[in-house]
Amino acid sequence: MLFGISRAFFLGYHHEAASQLDAATLLATFGYGLRLDASAVAYVSIVPFVLFVGWSLWPRFPFRQVVAGYTAALGTFLAVLITADLELYRTWGFRLDDTPLQYLSSPKEMAASAGTAPLGLLLGLLVLLLLMGWGLYKVVLGRLAPLAEGFGRGRAALAGLLYAALLVVPLRGGTQQIPVNQSDVYFSRIAFANHAALNAPWNLMSALVLRSRAKPPQPFMPDSTARRLVAGIYPLAVGAPPLPQTSPAVLTKARPNVLFIILESFTAKLVGSVGGERGVTPTLDSLARTGLLFTDIYAAGDRSQKGLVALLSGYPNQPTTSIIKYPRKTEQLPHLGRSLGAAGYRSHYYYGGELAFANMKSYVQTAGYEQITERSDFALAEQNSKWGAHDGVLFTRMLRDLKKQPQPFFVTAFTLSSHEPFTVPMKDKFPGTSEANLFRNSVYYTDYSLGKFLQEARKQPWYANTLLVLVADHGHQQPGNSANQAAGKFHIPLLLAGGAIRPEARGRVVGTIGSQTDVAATLLRQLNLPANDFVWSRDLLAANPIPFAYYCFNDGFGAVSPAGLMTYDNVSRQVWERDPPVTKAQVELGKAMQQLTLQDFEQK
Repeated sequence: MLFGISRAFFLGYHHEAASQLDAATLLATFGYGLRLDASAVAYVSIVPFVLFVGWSLWPRFPFRQVVAGYTAALGTFLAVLITADLELYRTWGFRLDDTPLQYLSSPKEMAASAGTAPLGLLLGLLVLLLLMGWGLYKVVLGRLAPLAEGFGRGRAALAGLLYAALLVVPLRGGTQQIPVNQSDVYFSRIAFANHAALNAPWNLMSALVLRSRAKPPQPFMPDSTARRLVAGIYPLAVGAPPLPQTSPAVLTKARPNVLFIILESFTAKLVGSVGGERGVTPTLDSLARTGLLFTDIYAAGDRSQKGLVALLSGYPNQPTTSIIKYPRKTEQLPHLGRSLGAAGYRSHYYYGGELAFANMKSYVQTAGYEQITERSDFALAEQNSKWGAHDGVLFTRMLRDLKKQPQPFFVTAFTLSSHEPFTVPMKDKFPGTSEANLFRNSVYYTDYSLGKFLQEARKQPWYANTLLVLVADHGHQQPGNSANQAAGKFHIPLLLAGGAIRPEARGRVVGTIGSQTDVAATLLRQLNLPANDFVWSRDLLAANPIPFAYYCFNDGFGAVSPAGLMTYDNVSRQVWERDPPVTKAQVELGKAMQQLTLQDFEQK
């Protein structure tokens, strides 16, 4: 109830923004916010429940007094946070997180920043919130009855343990597979509505936990040196003039439909057309003969959420965290959905699983997709995978919807069947229960489902004017148990295909070494749309591009060039692996990339 009251305070304090929301959206901020509210309540309730167990076993323990003191201290602290958040949001445009900690060393600047705040109003709201909290506490305290006669203290302690254990449910935000995160309250395309649904104390706690895990390494070199090195590849990222570039047009029309399909874990090791095993992805290999195939592309990271940001925002990954966990930061990223939307494209995002996974929903919501289809939009009978709806179900749904999809469209689909545990609804193509063969079967199933989808899609009138972008979210250690940092684990396929490819471009193979982040600029250039906002992305079809790819793994990075691979370990601050032909310049460029991309991440 207290957090609900706090949300009402937030909406009232920001009444101008709140007045732009209709009544249903205003009410939805309370409904969607309940899960984070409940999670925050569960965290602060752990201590009283544990104290109750102790009091049950030791009757002389001053339970009421200790809980009263705990409640008063914590309640005051929460009230201060909630009140401070009201003004911080007005100033910064995002809910309370760990950002104020960056200014603790500058108290004068902090005081100056608060100079324009209505301190009288804020103080009044703080007192009102404290009084309401005290009133609610008195109501609850009045209901705390003594133990019933015959109800022993051991039994009471056992009951207290049970209740404490049950706190896990609201703490996780429910019984779903994935613990609650900010994505669970992002329900609207209006940023303010999503922000209003957030719980400020919970958001702060989450940011502090993430902050403790994300400690950027010490700089390798002066920033001026790093900028000079990176300017040769990504000049816009360091404020340098863009490189003069020309690239051949490979599309039949300026504004074709774009069907962007992200293939879960599709490592190049299983795609024959890019040098992998034959027979696992016959659909993809067949498309390569009639499309535009990129054979030397590397994933920016090793997780789905990292690949999503790299592909759709052209943004590099981070070695110890992911920007997608910080909605405030991802809201500042460019996005293909917004760029194409500004050009008149209609959009839809499809995923058979839970978008709350790894905070992907907050990212997709702020991208501006007009429609989103996820696990909850499929019938229970169709949710035939541990993760949700298998790819066959997903493609069937898309095929049905695309008949009614306004054109030109930008439709993004993220597959999931080739994710662990690799159980798919078809007879095994590769016998055995080894992890490698289970993985092969799952990739084969997704490729087969894609083939069935395309077989029917080619009969539809929209297909002739459609560009297919097929790319993996990341690679995989299987088959072969690639090392965590190995380039083979990050090597992925990228294919442009579909009816919108010019006849003279069909069957072309592009061997330029590039990154997942380069897909965005490559696509936008072909659509004759501006790509300058995608500063960490470049056109892979441009004349004479520098062959280079940078990727991150846990606490380290890799850099690939025609000379070979080098990897670096941030913990020991030493080069981990280095192929003999790799030059010192490549090592320094990799260091410069990590240094500047992490600086950019910190400043978002």
